[in-house]
Amino acid sequence: MRALVRAMKTLSDETRLRILSLLLERECCVCEVMQALDISQSTASRSLGVLYDAGFLKVRREGQRSYYSIIDGPHDFYLELVDVVRKALEGNQVVEADRERLKQTQPVIKVGGNEKVQ
Repeated sequence: MRALVRAMKTLSDETRLRILSLLLERECCVCEVMQALDISQSTASRSLGVLYDAGFLKVRREGQRSYYSIIDGPHDFYLELVDVVRKALEGNQVVEADRERLKQTQPVIKVGGNEKVQ
């Protein structure tokens, strides 16, 4: 019961819902979330941390960057909740604008020790 309550509380925030929507499109680092949602680094990091701690996300570290994506395995009801969020946000104008801005961001890749925009 506690896990469900925590999951529902996690999803009760607009910024976190918007981040989930972006991550349904593709894996993102904090800077991409910041740009797409036009939010501060601290807000993006804190919201990603809450989603991760609640069990919705996995993280892949590459150098100093952390890339977040939605869990992809049998994790109780989390995948079902993510699917409900996806369906509920279909056609939402704010979410569509976020996704368009995400398309404009260029993923950062590491090349020979230097970060470059792909």
